[in-house]
Amino acid sequence: MLKSMYSGVSGMRGFQTKLDVIGNNIANVNTVGFKGSRVMFKDIMSQTTGGATAPTDVNGGVNPRQIGLGVSVGSIDTLHLAGSPTTTNNPTDLRINGDGFFLVKLSEDQEVPYLTRAGDFHVDALRNLVTSDGLFVVDAGGDPITIGEDAVSFTIGQDGIITETLGDGTLNAGAQIGIGKVVNPEGLEKMGGNLYRMTANANEDGELEILTANDGEEGTGAIITGQLEMSNVDLTGEFTEMIVAQRGFQANSRIITTSDEVLQEVVNLKR
Repeated sequence: MLKSMYSGVSGMRGFQTKLDVIGNNIANVNTVGFKGSRVMFKDIMSQTTGGATAPTDVNGGVNPRQIGLGVSVGSIDTLHLAGSPTTTNNPTDLRINGDGFFLVKLSEDQEVPYLTRAGDFHVDALRNLVTSDGLFVVDAGGDPITIGEDAVSFTIGQDGIITETLGDGTLNAGAQIGIGKVVNPEGLEKMGGNLYRMTANANEDGELEILTANDGEEGTGAIITGQLEMSNVDLTGEFTEMIVAQRGFQANSRIITTSDEVLQEVVNLKR
């Protein structure tokens, strides 16, 4: 069989993956805290039909002769760039203005919390600060955050400290929202539901240290109340990449068609 046919097949598979990633990005263009992805390609190893020779005083050097065998997906990168802020004026809507992630747990017994950039939080019937899916938002000590029973209202500062206003008008410093920061955010594993899970390539040994917001030494961003971070997907760029992927898919399919026509001519030689 012609190598060009298999090269065309590999190209179609690669561009199909690219279209899948683009489609997911576009579908999540309005998802709070969503981080878009991109596909990077790499060529498959080449077949060497002639090796290189060094030049001499008599003859010049000869370059190697190689035939590429197609393309494969090198990586699917998650781009942890900041999304645009949107103002909601909801006191439990939070945005991190910088690096870091909110930390949430399914239960108090969960050792390593999940990470998220989606700050659309709520207060449940037991006065716990939770996500839309009911996960507990944890404090700087790794425990679920609960608003005091005597509090009639509360505010959240840029450092994540929850200041409760009691019935008699006095103020009480409550819990401080915990912030997680990783060395390699692209190493986090997407779980769905705007959640990420720690991996061994995000932090050394997959460990996670819980920090506080607005810490200049640690480089954690400030918490902005009444705002949400929207998706960082750029529709203009995604549609441009979609056109490129579509044309690349068509071009590779033409390679297969042309290779098939050549093979048909070879088969007809016997007639």
